[in-house]
Amino acid sequence: MQISMTVNGSEVVSDIEPRVLLVHYIREVLGLTGTHWGCDTTNCGTCVVLMDGQPVKSCTVLAAMAAGHDIRTVEGLATAGTLDPVQQGFMEEHGLQCGFCTPGMMLTARALLDKNPHPDDIEIRKAISGQICRCTGYATIVRSVQWAAAHPAGAVADVAATDEVLEGTDTVIPDVADAEVKA
Repeated sequence: MQISMTVNGSEVVSDIEPRVLLVHYIREVLGLTGTHWGCDTTNCGTCVVLMDGQPVKSCTVLAAMAAGHDIRTVEGLATAGTLDPVQQGFMEEHGLQCGFCTPGMMLTARALLDKNPHPDDIEIRKAISGQICRCTGYATIVRSVQWAAAHPAGAVADVAATDEVLEGTDTVIPDVADAEVKA
C-alpha cells in the first residue's frame, strides 16, 4: 500500500506493508534512528513522536494510520542549526544519562510547552508520566523542561549569541551557534 505523510516538514511517500508500525517505518524506511524502540507495549515511551503536534507512542501506531498526518521526530526539533530550547535545556540541566528515553522525553516536553508555555512541576511530571527513565530519577528531566520554559524559542540564540560572563560570577554562557546539533 502507498502512504504519504509529512515528516519533519518534508513530504514522504512510500510503499509499505499495511502491518508496518510507525516506529519501524520511521527507523527502517526513513532512516531516522533518533526515534527509539523499546517495549512494544506503550509502557516505556521511548518511541514517542509528535503526530499533528500530539505525542503518540509509535510502537502501537501503524504507519498507515499516520498517512496524511504531520509527524515530528527528534531529528525535527533543531532548526537551521539551532537547538530547540528543550534540547538546550536537556544539555544545560543534564536531563539525560544513557539517552535512550531522551528523544521521547524531549518530544513530550515540546508538546507540553507548545500547549502550556509555563507549566509547573506537577504539570511537567504529569506530561512525562507515560515514559520511563531508568537513569535520572526524573529531577533533572523536570529541571530541563523548566529551563526550556524559561528560555522559549529565539531566547536561547539571543541570550547566547556571544560568549559572555554573567556579571559578578565566573559563569560563562556558551555560544550556541558553535554547538554541535545532535538528535
